[in-house]
Amino acid sequence: MSGRLTTHVLDISTGKPASGVIIELFEYNKLTREYEKLTQTTTNEDGRLDEPLLEGESMKKGIFQLMFHVEEYFNQDGSKQEPPSFLDIVPIRFRIASEYDHYHVPLLIAPGGYSTYRGS
Repeated sequence: MSGRLTTHVLDISTGKPASGVIIELFEYNKLTREYEKLTQTTTNEDGRLDEPLLEGESMKKGIFQLMFHVEEYFNQDGSKQEPPSFLDIVPIRFRIASEYDHYHVPLLIAPGGYSTYRGS
């Protein structure tokens, strides 16, 4: 069985899933010492993705970075938050050590902070 990479986003200021959060996934290239964009997606109504970010052949060992565009989420109702959101983009860098494991990276957000952990 091959592994996969998944995530979900919860807005702890409302106690609800964060739908409409743009998420980008990057892979670190050791030769160029730069992050290369692999994909971009958006959370659904449950704050989750419809498909894993990586699975099957695309799942591999390495250093990765998720970029969560939370300022856009907090302003998605068309009104500018006052004061403006403290957070713009939340970057999470992590290592995939086994392409056979499930890596779940939840993000808990609020206008003034965030938390993450390796879920299951």
